[in-house]
Amino acid sequence: MGSPFLYFADDRLSPAELSAACLDGHLVGLGDAYLPADAVETAALRAGSLRGILGETLAATHLSAAWIHGALAEPPARHTVQRAVTRRVHAPLAPRIVYRDPAVDHADLVRIGGVAVTSAVRTLADLARVADAAHDRAAALLAAEVDGLALRAVAWLDDRASLPHKRRARQRLIALAATAVRMT
Repeated sequence: MGSPFLYFADDRLSPAELSAACLDGHLVGLGDAYLPADAVETAALRAGSLRGILGETLAATHLSAAWIHGALAEPPARHTVQRAVTRRVHAPLAPRIVYRDPAVDHADLVRIGGVAVTSAVRTLADLARVADAAHDRAAALLAAEVDGLALRAVAWLDDRASLPHKRRARQRLIALAATAVRMT
């Protein structure tokens, strides 16, 4: 069951009705949904807005998970998703989705707003493994949200035998942890 605060096209209202409600100032866009203009945006609402993309078999990861956890103000243009189940699923064919096939370990998932999302620790470790400005910025913002998160992400990486770009991620996370210590 989704949130009563989220409106999806052709669910309770048609696209035309949703557009009219937005023009009248009653609704605002949130991810792939709309919510009342006076509602407080929460992680549960951000995650729930991706219900149509994620369903029961996919989890939000990387920049999408960082947005859900509150590190980013705006959702990414393309949502990164990964299998949240052990069985193979048909890869979603949509230009707005980056699909990664390996299944996410259930220990690394949390349910927010009725959908699967990588935990903050796993999200930060994943962000640090990608070498581009958007992921670096999101990693810095997410690490700043929770004290000690960068060091917990280093420990998470250390518990894994082999991961692509693990060395780069460790260096990045240690630098983020050192920055957090200097700021306090």
